[in-house]
Amino acid sequence: MSKPVINARVATARRARAVGAVGAVGAVGAAGETAPTAPGVAPAPRWAQLAAKAAVLSTVPSGVWRIVFGFGVPVGFTGATAAAFGAHQPGWGTVYCVVLSALAEALAFLTLGLVRPWGLVAPRWIPLIGGRRVRPLAAIVPALLGSAILTALGMEGLFGRWAHNLAEPDAPHGFAGLVMTAAYLPLVAWGPLLGAVTLDYARRTLWRRR
Repeated sequence: MSKPVINARVATARRARAVGAVGAVGAVGAAGETAPTAPGVAPAPRWAQLAAKAAVLSTVPSGVWRIVFGFGVPVGFTGATAAAFGAHQPGWGTVYCVVLSALAEALAFLTLGLVRPWGLVAPRWIPLIGGRRVRPLAAIVPALLGSAILTALGMEGLFGRWAHNLAEPDAPHGFAGLVMTAAYLPLVAWGPLLGAVTLDYARRTLWRRR
């Protein structure tokens, strides 16, 4: 066998090992360990990855505002409403605001599972289901349901309820009202972003079999 042919085969083997290493790095799960990937499932496109990250970030401004409010920092409420909130913040109202913000962020974080390997195969550190392949419908059905509910709530707030709440005499007005609006407005995008990412997940996990 000639030397050029041997060199070509060696180069091909090295490229194959490099590709395998890159794939292993891309399959790192949320816990920092290498997670197995589902065979035959194409990676999420760039737009879906960006949409998933945007969905996670959409809950951050309102969460920060809510936590600040929960610790008793004045955010613009006046009159009887301010007095009612002030009776429990700081207090159990603080706990409520922190827990609600953490829950919203945790639910939004699950959107990343629709574009990451751990949304196809459960990370090994999870009890009972670790290392097992995720059934697509187990992720798609609740995600679509959540998207529909979030979208409906966002549209309701955007086209009526939000303006009605701001019109209340004790509600934040002026600059305080603008800050609260800017904090909650990104939530309107959460539902549509989740829906778009979920449909792409369904395309890659269900429709590929047809």
